[in-house]
Amino acid sequence: MPPRNLLIERLHQLQDRLGGLRRRDLAALAAEFRLAPSEVFETASFYAHFRMLDDDETAPTATVRVCNGPSCAMRGAAALHGGLRAGLAPDIAVEEAPCMGLCDHAPAVLAGKVPVRTADFAKVSEALKQGPSPSPAPSPAACRTLARCLDGSLSRDAVMAALDGSGLRGMGGAGFPTGRKWRSVAAQAGPRLVVVNADEGEPGTFKDRHFLDTAPDQVLEGALIAAWTVQADSIHIYLRDEYPDLHQRLAGLIATLPAGGTPIHLRRGAGAYVCGEESALIESLEGKRALPRQRPPYVAEVGLFGRPTLVNNVETLYWVPAILGNPGIFDGQGRNGQKGLHTYSVSGRVARPGVKIAPNGLTVTELIDEFCGGMEPGHRLVAYLPGGASGGFLPASLQPPLAFGTIEPHGGFIGSAAVIVLSQADDLRVVAQNLTRFFAHESCGQCTPCRLGTAQAAELLDRPVWDRDLLDDLSHVMRQASICGLGQAAPNVWQSLLRHFPEFAP
Repeated sequence: MPPRNLLIERLHQLQDRLGGLRRRDLAALAAEFRLAPSEVFETASFYAHFRMLDDDETAPTATVRVCNGPSCAMRGAAALHGGLRAGLAPDIAVEEAPCMGLCDHAPAVLAGKVPVRTADFAKVSEALKQGPSPSPAPSPAACRTLARCLDGSLSRDAVMAALDGSGLRGMGGAGFPTGRKWRSVAAQAGPRLVVVNADEGEPGTFKDRHFLDTAPDQVLEGALIAAWTVQADSIHIYLRDEYPDLHQRLAGLIATLPAGGTPIHLRRGAGAYVCGEESALIESLEGKRALPRQRPPYVAEVGLFGRPTLVNNVETLYWVPAILGNPGIFDGQGRNGQKGLHTYSVSGRVARPGVKIAPNGLTVTELIDEFCGGMEPGHRLVAYLPGGASGGFLPASLQPPLAFGTIEPHGGFIGSAAVIVLSQADDLRVVAQNLTRFFAHESCGQCTPCRLGTAQAAELLDRPVWDRDLLDDLSHVMRQASICGLGQAAPNVWQSLLRHFPEFAP
């Protein structure tokens, strides 16, 4: 009998082979795992990427997902979606989908297992015809800093001290001090585990894709150093299903690591934004619905498999070897009263979108002018989202440092530093409606304030005249009573627009 934590992997294998999940196959899977059929069905039906089919239903020959995130929407994603539905063969499923981490190459499409950048009909058709290209054989990861840990040149205390001294914080959005988090896990009785959160799904965020694409060996080394430091038995990488190319690359790189080291288990998500929340991710790794827990996941009794679990974001782990190799890497950096470096995912109306490693605390104008080649020709800065969908809108006239703790007084936050730049060509009301529908679609449904609140907000924002008092009440309830950050942060969308752009909110 396979362990429950392999259930989602088996669901992926079935769908990859059969094109969908039929009831008879789910019943067979339930018997294999010795689970009630309802448990398998509720898990499979929770995730957006699993296609539930009747036993006599024909599966599509391929699935094409067209990103409907804000950066892709402003680049014609809706028209592309319509053209693909009309022009592709009827046995190909064409669907709208949330952000795919390709905001700097909008509009983005996932054609089967092929990410298509700056997509058009011809590129998507060709991708479906050719299929995914095999990744080149990876060179073995050097892991020089890890070697210093293993040979005694670096002690565990020295690693912790270096992280503390650097000021490194969790880069998934919460900004928790990394050294303190590692100590919290190391203080728990073993056995311990490390989880790599590679499920970025915040609209506008693509920095983890960048680091896994350009420096996967450094990310893996950071994870191995983390496991050595907290004395973890194994590492579990949770990679979003929208990154099939990176899955192939990581699997090849993991295979090059020396035998006998810390085991690394690579797992696929299945299309659920809420899995970016640590405890929901842990639930998913255990083969369940991704319902957030009400306690921090690094507390022993709520960790993966009930063990103390260190969960770190991809970017956080990317920086670990760099900091240990150069403890002063962040010294002398920073702007506007801030220290260190920060990674910004910049998309929207800029000349050169992309991932920008820049001084922490830049203003948005400094970021655009110095790192993005200025605004796109013909566009002027009107507004921006400093932290993706949940970061709220800020006007061009308001430019606090882009750093942790500086944006909250203005009704938003930096989160994962997904900076979406908007111009006079963008209807902020339409953008707010887009983002609110995203939260309504991605709510896990566990708690009433978020499940009903996001849906009601989407309906209220679609009305010709907004009921501000009702939106205020809704925001208060969602922020106070939602279990996780999704429901707590979603109101930033409409509340920031009401605060800074009343003309867009009649």
